[in-house]
Amino acid sequence: QGNLIGRAVVEYCDDGPPVKNFISLAGPHAGTASAPHCGSGFFCVIVDALIKSEIYSDYVQAHLAPSGYIKIPTDIDDYLKGCRFLPKLNNEIPGERNAAYKERFSSLKNLVLIMFENDTVLIPRETSWFGYYPDGAFDPVLPPQQTKLYQEDWIGLKALDDAGRVKFVSVAGDHLGISNSDMRKHILPYLKDKPSA
Repeated sequence: QGNLIGRAVVEYCDDGPPVKNFISLAGPHAGTASAPHCGSGFFCVIVDALIKSEIYSDYVQAHLAPSGYIKIPTDIDDYLKGCRFLPKLNNEIPGERNAAYKERFSSLKNLVLIMFENDTVLIPRETSWFGYYPDGAFDPVLPPQQTKLYQEDWIGLKALDDAGRVKFVSVAGDHLGISNSDMRKHILPYLKDKPSA
């Protein structure tokens, strides 16, 4: 969830220091559809049903931070009405879209989105790239370019991508299990600020 908080700083804060490069490791940018590491056993089915039935309640939203980015694709109306964080961050709420969020986010010099190929925490793992399920279904997983967030450019992701400033990176491993060589290759270059000539 640190990825989302960092992105919120970029989108929401007017007077903060400028962010040039935003590097995201396994961020649930388009949401996550289920509790991680549960599986399909009887206990998990019950836990999943409880989560889905109460996740957008005022109580859960006020007391459980991950509820702010759980997005049940078959319950989009309740998600948009009850989820307190991600719909605002992603400018998803019709009639409440904030042009400043898009302007600030699309001002990034580079957006590095790192997805882990064997991620068992984020469901689907493609949320790391803003990919997600279509509204109303758990299948198929749409690549970011086929989502409404991208196509209607609610936060400036399409503008960044069209300008060649989005790096969609896929690395081996489970959630946040990045190797030193992948860190040197995909992260370190964006931490170095080259002086202007």
